[in-house]
Amino acid sequence: MLSQKALANLVIAWVAVPSLAIWLGAGPAMAQNSNGDYIFLIASGFLCDSSDSSACPAVVKSADGSSYEMSGAGTLSTQSKSVTAAGTFTRESSNGNTVEKGIWIASELVSFDSYGIAPDALMRTGSAFGPPAFGPMRSRMFPGSVPAGGLAVFRIRLLPVWGVSKTATLEVNCALGKVPDEHPTDGTTLTFEGGGEFDQEIRGRTMFFLTRPGTTSAAKPSTTEGGTNSVPTQLQP
Repeated sequence: MLSQKALANLVIAWVAVPSLAIWLGAGPAMAQNSNGDYIFLIASGFLCDSSDSSACPAVVKSADGSSYEMSGAGTLSTQSKSVTAAGTFTRESSNGNTVEKGIWIASELVSFDSYGIAPDALMRTGSAFGPPAFGPMRSRMFPGSVPAGGLAVFRIRLLPVWGVSKTATLEVNCALGKVPDEHPTDGTTLTFEGGGEFDQEIRGRTMFFLTRPGTTSAAKPSTTEGGTNSVPTQLQP
């Protein structure tokens, strides 16, 4: 049986990576017209390569002690109000037994609040993203992109290996840029339709990347620390 990490890698390879490749390979035409286009990682990819054991997977608990472990990747556009994303999940009971696992797929971008860009996020010594030497790899991974913070809200479908599918709202917070007091750390939360709330953020790293910075006025980096940009800050359902 595949391990959770192996399953996560397969899902991201089969679903998320092709969408990222299409996004990044769209060329100058997209750069000229993009306005608030993001790539994002949820406890996956290079975020899991650091020595910080709290980076992956993302873990969120409910009041009864049961939890979800999640990982994934995707892209979103604030202009078209769209999202393409997928990942894996594992549900554990309060005593640590695995009761469910499978994949999740994003079906809707409900909202996105931008905290602004953080150009030096991958270069910070002592951060969860490794030593400063890692910084130059950024351009090989997501060309023309810059780390950014924000709070994204998605409607997702959870498809378990066994059992029935469920619909939920997934919130993904990346604490970079001008971070609000009410969302000081990276994390995820899950709220299920019909009841069930997992809102105790235990651990897990997340990151958004604003694509094609500098190609439009909406994506110009600020020269101040934790600078902001003028991409749309709120979408309505």
